[in-house]
Amino acid sequence: MNKKITFVLVLALAAFLVMGSASAGLFDFLGGGDDTVKIGYLPSDHDAALFVADAQGKFAEKNITTELVQFNNGGDLMTAMASGEVDVGYVGIAPVLSSVEKGVPVKVISSAQTDGSGIVVTKDSGITSAADLKGKSIATPGEASIQYVLLTYYLKENGLSTDDLNISAMNVPSMNDALKTKQIDGIITFQPYVSIAANNSDNVVLEDSADILPNHPCCVVVASDDFIKNHEDKVKDIVAIHEDATKFINDQIDAGNASAVVKLLPEDIVADADLEALSLESFPFISGIDNTFKADVDAFQQLEVDIGILNSTVTHDKLFWEA
Repeated sequence: MNKKITFVLVLALAAFLVMGSASAGLFDFLGGGDDTVKIGYLPSDHDAALFVADAQGKFAEKNITTELVQFNNGGDLMTAMASGEVDVGYVGIAPVLSSVEKGVPVKVISSAQTDGSGIVVTKDSGITSAADLKGKSIATPGEASIQYVLLTYYLKENGLSTDDLNISAMNVPSMNDALKTKQIDGIITFQPYVSIAANNSDNVVLEDSADILPNHPCCVVVASDDFIKNHEDKVKDIVAIHEDATKFINDQIDAGNASAVVKLLPEDIVADADLEALSLESFPFISGIDNTFKADVDAFQQLEVDIGILNSTVTHDKLFWEA
């Protein structure tokens, strides 16, 4: 072949590849190139429905490619959603309410569970009642967490405030080590870490969150407004997948077979299979958005206003999305 013609063809091919690459990049930028749904979660039993659905291949059955992204607390997860790094999240209602109040464009698309947290203290701390918490060091997952809200409410109900304690934010999986080494007097955390801490004979559960605030809403499933707008069918599928996984969990627990659920959970959560099963049995898993759940959320956010965490309640049209 003529060298001049060959050279022209090579140039043409190179230009085609560059233009193709640029077009693909533009396509990705406009949201059409990457169909992966990024789902944020916490290392918690509260998100068991997500883990079960993923392990059972339920997303793949609906042709949904997912990337699961772990966060230490709900505040960090909501920050990621605000910046568009995450499409869907399994997260506590408290950071969701705070974020929506600040204008973060997300909606609750399903409930996930209620209760499931607790205050655990060391026996050496001498803490046997709420009054004994004064002056003590207590770790929480962070000020944006539902656990921090529960602690604030518990203290107020017992004539104390967060100013009366030494409260720190801590990576949840590190809390039990801090208890063992006596770096702190107690923790308020979520399952399975409550059960793990309580299994140590040096610790005792001071209060279960179901006793602090019975049947309080905890984790929910949220999606960004952009994801809902651009992928409504996928959102509907994700809600249905969550509902099916929740039913599977409840059916197994009701049948006395929580171990079947444990086998589907990530290894970094399951420190002990027997403890894990007990943890799963200790709080309710739910799905959907019914009037009872909405009323529970309304009561919870009014509580947050009363204790000074929210400035005002969030209306349903700004908070919920239903298929």
